Amino acid sequence: MSTTNGHRSNGTRKLNRVVIRFAGDSGDGMQLTGDRFTSEAAAFGNDLATLPNFPAEIRAPAGTLPGVSSFQLHFADYDILTPGDRPDVLVAMNPAALKANIGDLPHGGILIVNTDEFSKRNLSKVGYDANPLENGELERYAVHQVAMATITQGALEGSGLGKKDAERCKNMFALGLLSWMYHRPTEGTERFLREKFAKKPQIAEANILAFRAGWNYGETTEAFAVTYEVAPAKLPTGTYRQITGNTALAYGIVAAGQRSGLPVFLGTYPITPASDVLHELAKHKNFGVTTFQAEDEIAGVGAALGASFGGALGVTTTSGPGLALKSETIGLAVTLELPLLVCDIQRGGPSTGLPTKTEQADLLQALYGRNGESPVPVIAPCSPADCFEAALEAARIALAYRTPVLLLSDGAIANGSEPWLIPNVDQLPDLRVEFATEPNAPDGSGEFWPYVRDPETLAREWAVPGTPGLEHRVGGLEKADGKGNISYDPDNHDKMVRLREAKIDGVQVPDITVDDPDGDARVLVLGWGSSFGPIGAACRRVRAQGMSIAQAHLRYLNPMPGNLGDVLRSYDKVIIPEMNLGQLAMLLRARYLVDVQSYTKVAGLPFRAEELQNVLTEVVQGVPA
Repeated sequence: MSTTNGHRSNGTRKLNRVVIRFAGDSGDGMQLTGDRFTSEAAAFGNDLATLPNFPAEIRAPAGTLPGVSSFQLHFADYDILTPGDRPDVLVAMNPAALKANIGDLPHGGILIVNTDEFSKRNLSKVGYDANPLENGELERYAVHQVAMATITQGALEGSGLGKKDAERCKNMFALGLLSWMYHRPTEGTERFLREKFAKKPQIAEANILAFRAGWNYGETTEAFAVTYEVAPAKLPTGTYRQITGNTALAYGIVAAGQRSGLPVFLGTYPITPASDVLHELAKHKNFGVTTFQAEDEIAGVGAALGASFGGALGVTTTSGPGLALKSETIGLAVTLELPLLVCDIQRGGPSTGLPTKTEQADLLQALYGRNGESPVPVIAPCSPADCFEAALEAARIALAYRTPVLLLSDGAIANGSEPWLIPNVDQLPDLRVEFATEPNAPDGSGEFWPYVRDPETLAREWAVPGTPGLEHRVGGLEKADGKGNISYDPDNHDKMVRLREAKIDGVQVPDITVDDPDGDARVLVLGWGSSFGPIGAACRRVRAQGMSIAQAHLRYLNPMPGNLGDVLRSYDKVIIPEMNLGQLAMLLRARYLVDVQSYTKVAGLPFRAEELQNVLTEVVQGVPA
């Protein structure tokens, strides 16, 4: 049989997109396997989106349904918006992984199973009375049974590793097999393994041997008659890298420090799914970044606010439960009128809730979860790469208006990844700040009044402590307008509350734009946060059916775009999909008196394009012509 570039030339099928899901026990290395395949897809030039899914338990019992970890990757030769609804290929490393994921595999899908784990004991753990590989239960799929552990151990004979350590390399065997099936390059993975295990060269070489064994198995077995090619996507010219939402957020914070000329101080407490921002920022001390892992959430935000008082860009990261604990200090930042970035990576709640699952249910908490009238700007990125721009924009608002800003990401964005076009640093916004250097009292007394405001932004002056002649005091009690002295005067309190509200209402944000290709849509779909991708994919499908539908997306949740009310009132129907019970819909009904309709989901998983397509199709068809 003739070959071309190491592949049988008569068995290659060209595809425009593929969705692959790796699934196994939480100790099987599925996240690493998926991440490596993603890196090679990115290096090859495909557009991509990913959805990691892992258990909340640090180490759930092996082989059980609660312990299943998976990583889904959607890659294509065109721009894609979601990690895919259902996998075209499912790699199941054990019976638990099979049972937890087989319902998502469409009929005719490719199922690759590690047969070594299908023992009677493992089958019984997840409720299989009989082996599904033998009783015809899987006949609707294209099943490939591969003894991954056995083959991996055979490939590593003579490596010096024991049987147990050798078996741990089976995830690299699976990666090698899938890399062969989809013509992925191998050099990057081998280089990665040597770097990752640089201090353990024996482990590095064992993983490389297992990876090659998977590749060679695909090449030599007759079980796989077809390989697949997905061409690079036609993306805008530039330099790209794969990036997760949390990494992009960290880079955006670093960039904000560089463009403002301020040191960055992160005061935080580890919490899923926000901890990766701390881990990443801790690597960048050379860019003037200081990270402080506090003993609790309250100490973390307190330290960050103290850093802002001292003239730094204070940042704190958290998730919903931590945001609740930080609320009093955020309220203090409101009354002090100091810049502070509060990054909330939302997860399922309430309370501890679903630590490793995604949700959008912190919107009302972000807007109103503090005592008294304490408004703050709220913005939300729409994708992993967009977290970089969102962080810069949050910093711009915080520094220009002297206010805490809440950035609402979520678990799907934080852990998901996509290609990121690395920006030209010179084109990033200028965030430089002018600190007060001279006394400013309008009465000519030669004193510094901390609450003298800019007439355009209403931002107060920011004086670095220790500046001669600019001594001042701040605290949580109400301030006298201008002077900043403690004031219990009712009229002054009313004035200061309204001034702080007016400052936030006056934050300059761009108008919302509407995607309406035909210009005659009567239904508008409005989203925010990570619903952007599923909504966009669903609208593409609805339009492919010959129907018109408009789409818009809210990045700025407070203040909202000035033209939003007019946009909402210009459509017969407005649908708002949210991963909560309708929080944004409630706000829009109250503010604009428009009867928007909610479509809600609180399953801990993102929307699927297919489910939104069905909902939107029904709505469009129900609008009278």
